[in-house]
Amino acid sequence: MHRQIAGKLTSPVTKWFVAIAWIVIAVGGGFFGSKLSTVTNDQAASWLPTSAESTKALAQLDAFQNPNNIPTVIVYYRAGGLTTSDLAAIKGQVADISAMKGVTGRVQGPVPSQDGEVAQTLVTFNFGKDGWNKLPDTTDQLRSIAAIPGVTVHFAGPGGQAADSAKAFAGIDGTLLFASLGVVILILLVTYRSPILWILPLFSSVVALFTSQGVVYFLAKDAGLTVNSQSSAILTVLVIGAGTDYALLLVARYREELRRHADRHEAMAFALHRAAPALLASAGTVVVGMLCLTLAEMNSTKGLGPVNAIGVAITLLVMITLLPALLVIFGRWIFWPARPSYGSHEPTTTGLWAKVGNWIAPRPRKVWVVTAVVLGIAALGTLNLDTGGLTTADQYTKVVDSTQGQALLNQHGLVNNATPIMVVTSASTADQVTQAIRTVPGVDPPISPAPPINGVALVTATIPDDVASQAAFDKVRAVRDAVHQVPGANALVGGASATFLDVQVASHHDNKLIIPVILVVVMLILMLLLRALISPLILIATVVLSYAAALGISTFLFQHVYTHLFSQGAGFDHADASFPLFVFVFLVALGIDYNIFLMTRVREETAARGTRQGSLIALGATGGVITSAGFVLASTFAVLGTLPLVFIAELGTAVALGVILDTIIVRSVLVTAINLDLGGRIWWPSKLDRGPQDSAVEAAHEVDRIDA
Repeated sequence: MHRQIAGKLTSPVTKWFVAIAWIVIAVGGGFFGSKLSTVTNDQAASWLPTSAESTKALAQLDAFQNPNNIPTVIVYYRAGGLTTSDLAAIKGQVADISAMKGVTGRVQGPVPSQDGEVAQTLVTFNFGKDGWNKLPDTTDQLRSIAAIPGVTVHFAGPGGQAADSAKAFAGIDGTLLFASLGVVILILLVTYRSPILWILPLFSSVVALFTSQGVVYFLAKDAGLTVNSQSSAILTVLVIGAGTDYALLLVARYREELRRHADRHEAMAFALHRAAPALLASAGTVVVGMLCLTLAEMNSTKGLGPVNAIGVAITLLVMITLLPALLVIFGRWIFWPARPSYGSHEPTTTGLWAKVGNWIAPRPRKVWVVTAVVLGIAALGTLNLDTGGLTTADQYTKVVDSTQGQALLNQHGLVNNATPIMVVTSASTADQVTQAIRTVPGVDPPISPAPPINGVALVTATIPDDVASQAAFDKVRAVRDAVHQVPGANALVGGASATFLDVQVASHHDNKLIIPVILVVVMLILMLLLRALISPLILIATVVLSYAAALGISTFLFQHVYTHLFSQGAGFDHADASFPLFVFVFLVALGIDYNIFLMTRVREETAARGTRQGSLIALGATGGVITSAGFVLASTFAVLGTLPLVFIAELGTAVALGVILDTIIVRSVLVTAINLDLGGRIWWPSKLDRGPQDSAVEAAHEVDRIDA
C-alpha cells in the first residue's frame, strides 16, 4: 500500500469516518448475519456431486417420494425380551404416532426381532423444505408417546440421525464465537502484556465476522451460494483466527514505527506501507486457495471455498482500515503499561527469537537437515491414515441416540428399512432389473417394483449393513454392476448407501485434483511476491513437509490417544475421505501467511544488509509475531473440538497441530536455517543479493554490532 494512501486512511480526520463507517456496517451485518442459519442447507443434494449416479437417481426419485420425507425408525429394546404387554403397547402407539403433526403415509410395524428383545416401527415425517430443523422437537414428542416402563427407546434412520445432527449443531455459531474469543483474549493478553490493547484487534475481528456473515447470508439467500452448517462453523473460526493474525503483524509493525516517529499518524502510515504488502499477499493467497475449492466435485466443498474466501477478503479490508483507525484514535496509551515511546529501544532485537537465530547461525546446515529428517519421520504416520470414511456409528465423539438404535438393529438381525438401495429404471425392464438385484449376494430380495410413473419404475432392496460402511459400499457397487448390464434399462442406483459411496469417490477425486492446483497457485503467488524462484521452491517444500508431519502426528493421536479419551473412540481409527484436503487447504492457505510474514521482512532487510543478516533481523522482528499468531490460529481451530463430531474434531486437531509446527519449527527454525545456509542464492534469478556473502556467523556478529 502506498504510504500516501496509508496516511490518508489514518489521518486525524479520516480515521473517524473510517471507524464510524465500519461500526454502521457491522451493526447491519450482525443483524442479517444472525439469520445465516435460516439459509443453511444440510440436505443431501447440497453436498452431493452433481455428476454422481446417486444425484441423478435422486432427481428421478422425486416422482416416487417427496424429497422432504424423513423416514424415522423407532427402536424398542428390553434386555431379556419384550413382553406380550410391551408388544401390545407398541402396537397401540401406532394410532397416536399416526396422528402426530407432519406424519405422512402409513406407519409400518412394529416388527420384532427373532430373539424378541428388539422391535422397530417405521414412521415418515414431512415438514416441508426446512423440516429437518424440526426433528429434535419432533423426536422429543415421539419419545413421550413411545415411552413404556422398562423399555429403552431410540430413534434411528435418517430422522434419528438428523435429530442428533441438529442437536450437535444447535447454538454452534454462538458456542464457537465465544469459545474462540475466549482463547484469543487469553493469548493476546499474554502477547501484548496489556490489559486493554487486545480489545481493538478483537473488536475488529468481530466486525469482520459480522460483516462476513451478513454478506454470506445475502449470497445464500439471493445468489444461490451453498452454505451448510460445516462451512458456517469454519467461517467463524477462520475469520477470528485470520483477523487476529493480521492484527498481530500490523500492531507489531506499528509499535516498531512508534519508536521511530514522534507522530502516531505518521508512524501508522509507515507501518501500513510496510506491512500491507505482506498482509495483501497473505490474504490473497488464502482467498485464491479457497477459490480453488470451486473445482471440487463435492457441492459442499465447492460452497466452502467461496464462503471462506469472502470471510478472509472482508477480514483483510477491516484490518487495514478499521484497526489502523482505532489504533491512532486511541494513541500510544493503548499499549499501557509498555508504551512504545519515541526513540526507545526495540526489544525484538534482543528477544528470544533473536537468540534462536544466533544459535542457528554457527550450524545452519546441521539444523535444517536434522529438523527436516525429524519432520520426515513424523510424516511416516500418514501411512496409517485410513480415509475410507466414517460409518454412521463413527460420526460422533460420544454415544448418540441414533447410533445406539442402529447398533441394536444390527445386533438383533433387523434390517433398517428406512435406508434401502433404490434403483430407478425404465418401466419395461423393471422385472429384469429386479432379477438382476436378486443375483447380488448379501442384498435382501427386492420389493416388487412400484407402479411406473412417466415410463420409470422404482425397485428397492434393503441391506443388513450400516449405510456408510464399506460392506454397504461393496453391495452398492455390485448392484450397480448387475443392473447396468440390463439392456435398455438406463438404471440408476441411489439411496443412502449409494450417496455415501459417491461422496467418498468424489472426495478422493477432489484430493488428487485440488491439492496440486493449490500448490501451483501458492507457488506462483510466492514467485511474484518474492521475485525469485529458489526461495518459493524451498518454501513450498517446507509447507508440504509440515503438512505431512501434521497428518502423521495427528494420525498417531487419533488412533492411540483419542480412541481412549472419547466414549465413541472407535471413530478415530478412521477419517472422512475429504479430511486430507481440508487439512491441506487450511494448513497451506493459512500456513503460507507465516512464510509471507517472514520472507517479506527478509527481503526488505536483504536490500540493506544482505540475506544472512536480513534473515536474522527478520527472525528477531517477526518470530514473536509469528509464534503468537500461530497460537491464536491453533487455539481457534482447536475450539472446533468442542463439537461432538469426529470429522470436525479431527480437522481442528490436525490444523491446530500443523499451525504450531509451522510457526515454532518450520518457519522460525527450518526456513531460517536454510536461508542462513544458502545466503543470497535463495533469490535466484533475482539480483537482489549478488554481492560478497558473509558467513552466517559473521552475519550474526554484524547484527549484534548493529543492535549495540
